[in-house]
Amino acid sequence: MKKKNNDDLWIYISILSALMIFAEALKSCIFRVAYVDLTYSIFLLPVSFFLVNYIARKYDYRKAIAAIAISSVMFASFSGIMSFVFVEKLMISSIIGEICAYVISQLISLFLYLYIISNHKTKYALILLNYIFALVIFYMIYTLIYLNMISVDTYWLGYFITLVIQLVICIFLTLLEKKIK
Repeated sequence: MKKKNNDDLWIYISILSALMIFAEALKSCIFRVAYVDLTYSIFLLPVSFFLVNYIARKYDYRKAIAAIAISSVMFASFSGIMSFVFVEKLMISSIIGEICAYVISQLISLFLYLYIISNHKTKYALILLNYIFALVIFYMIYTLIYLNMISVDTYWLGYFITLVIQLVICIFLTLLEKKIK
């Protein structure tokens, strides 16, 4: 990786943190598709993977890991502050589930992304698969730690609808990545 000036790195980390905070705020905004309630935050998660990959490509993997860590701390802080402000019960399992899912899926996605861009010439199909794989990991971990609701009737329908919506977003992000050098 090329060494570059890190003056604007904080901007990307701020955007990533704001993106994750916005995704948390949108969790309560729901829309319905095929008798399944989905949150608007599903549109932002693929963008966070794209942004971390961009940070890794522009700077290096250490800066991308720092961005993941800082954004996860900001996300957890926002969740804690908002539960205090709105006098709600702080759901530790929710915060832990989301943070674990976010950090683990971002790290796996980051390392696979770095492997793909350094070892493959035709990489865009693999990058798209990397996005989808990261999303599957995120929902698997989030479901197991926080939701614990794999047996609910509409869970699997919602799961696959969410992944299809995010697949479309990931296709656009992959095409965008192809344009950005």
